[in-house]
Amino acid sequence: MTGADTAYGAQVSTAAPHPQPRARTLWEEGRRPGPLVAVGAVAVVLVAVGLDLLVITGLSAFFDVVFVLTCIAAALAVRPRDFFVVGVLPPLLMATTVVVLTLVDRGAVARPEDGFAQAVVSGLAHHAAALGAGYALALAVLALRQVALRNAGRLRAPAVGHRDVQEQDWAVDEQVPADRDHARVT
Repeated sequence: MTGADTAYGAQVSTAAPHPQPRARTLWEEGRRPGPLVAVGAVAVVLVAVGLDLLVITGLSAFFDVVFVLTCIAAALAVRPRDFFVVGVLPPLLMATTVVVLTLVDRGAVARPEDGFAQAVVSGLAHHAAALGAGYALALAVLALRQVALRNAGRLRAPAVGHRDVQEQDWAVDEQVPADRDHARVT
């Protein structure tokens, strides 16, 4: 038999295929470097600030919602070794936004006649709920991701004695001895 006479695939290995890798859960998906995530978060917040200033001439609830969603998205996108970067990002991002707006357009975060320090404090106070929610949710997502990374994608560790379906040997259950079926009365 020559090489031309052999059937297609006859020389292909018949060894068992490699097991498929387990699909990552939402909590394991983030793989972006921390600095890249931080720059992306700054860009999103700047766009939200720009839209708010064009439409309303001040920071509104739209900015607050975008800020909170950006904090959550950053916590989901960052790789595990850069959790610290996203963990400190919300307060720094809010403070920087308010300080820059105070320098550029004081009326966007406070009364135009307020001094610099008063305008910064006023701007932070007006958006404290968004800051608190964004910070708390980002830290909560990072904590859940840390737990999931320790438990192979699960948020809870398997119960003691519990075996994964993938680990089951599909053996027939043991037969229970007849004397253990019913409680004996003495």
